[in-house]
Amino acid sequence: MGKITNLISGLAGAVVLNILHESLKSKGSGMPHIDRLGEQALQKSLRYLGTGIEDEHNRYLATLAGDVAGNAVYYSLIGGRNSLIWPKAIALGLAAGIGAVTLPRPMGLDPKPVARNAQATTLTIAYYLTGALATASVLKLFKNRL
Repeated sequence: MGKITNLISGLAGAVVLNILHESLKSKGSGMPHIDRLGEQALQKSLRYLGTGIEDEHNRYLATLAGDVAGNAVYYSLIGGRNSLIWPKAIALGLAAGIGAVTLPRPMGLDPKPVARNAQATTLTIAYYLTGALATASVLKLFKNRL
């Protein structure tokens, strides 16, 4: 499949991931807060460059934009040979989710927003897997229409 199709499909998966997270994060104390982890990463990166985003709303919007863009590019990797779309979606979705809960501490970030309990950890992995499966579904729709 073409690069544009892959990117559009990846964007769909990234949007699904973010809608899922944003709509569920306030449903209980055990829910993951992927946005808070992203804000930490953004602030740490910007501080390295000697700056930062102090306004909470602007920091949230910048993080959301970065999350959608980064995840869209990542999920676009699922495209390619049609026979491998589903295995790649599962592998990349699980890799992203597991990475989201295991990499913060080695990166100097607080993992609590996504890994403070078993529920948050499991849901974080499930959200990334869902985004990857949504990407694969859109890729299949494109394939069937082209």
